[in-house]
Amino acid sequence: MDPTPEGHRLDGRRALVTGGASGIGAACARELAARGAHVTVADVDGDGAQAVAEEVGGEAWVADLSDTQALDGLRLDTDVLVNNAGIQRVSPIQDFVPNDFRLVHRIMLEAPFLLVRAALPGMYERGWGRVINVSSVHGLVASPFKAAYVSAKHGLEGLSKVTALEGGEHGVTSVCVNPGYVRTPLVEKQIAEQARVHGIPESEVLAKVMLEQAAVKRLVEPHEVASLVGWLTGPDGAMVSGASWAIDGGWSAR
Repeated sequence: MDPTPEGHRLDGRRALVTGGASGIGAACARELAARGAHVTVADVDGDGAQAVAEEVGGEAWVADLSDTQALDGLRLDTDVLVNNAGIQRVSPIQDFVPNDFRLVHRIMLEAPFLLVRAALPGMYERGWGRVINVSSVHGLVASPFKAAYVSAKHGLEGLSKVTALEGGEHGVTSVCVNPGYVRTPLVEKQIAEQARVHGIPESEVLAKVMLEQAAVKRLVEPHEVASLVGWLTGPDGAMVSGASWAIDGGWSAR
């Protein structure tokens, strides 16, 4: 029996989730598919994208979002766009590799802009659309050694608000979801870098860096983020636009 309440489903709707091969993206693909959407799973990892797409009865799009010029002329036929793809680089500003900074911004700010730009005409034509930007607590506050990530997420917050203002009269909402550290491969890959820049053992990174600011001392689970994304696509989220929804265990309350 389908547990999704009547009226909260996405039957007949199309959804696109970037970074959908693992972590938050894969969880969002599962959530939206469970609500009835046909999901396109976009990721640079073609095998991973195909595996998730087959699981949810959707399709895979092998996309390198760092090649932003390839997206300039793109047009997307999607009702729900989840901008989730991301990478991380951890380094003091004076040592930050300039091309790493540019890469983070291409994937996490330029590509979302171009995907929104590609999706809005169809959403406007249908009079309905949902843009969900998976931001971060780092879209609201900063941490040292993350100049590229923090600035890209702050930019994504601004993009989301402008999209909300322009899209409102066309039935399109735009929001940011702002998790703290989530139990994903992206977070796991940071541990060694965080230990290096903070000068602590890897075994201490979780407690002393990742969870230090949070009131609830655990990682966020991907399905918790996806559940919020699912709710925001439903009718009860229709008046939620231009907002940032923290799911960070109280981190941003400081």
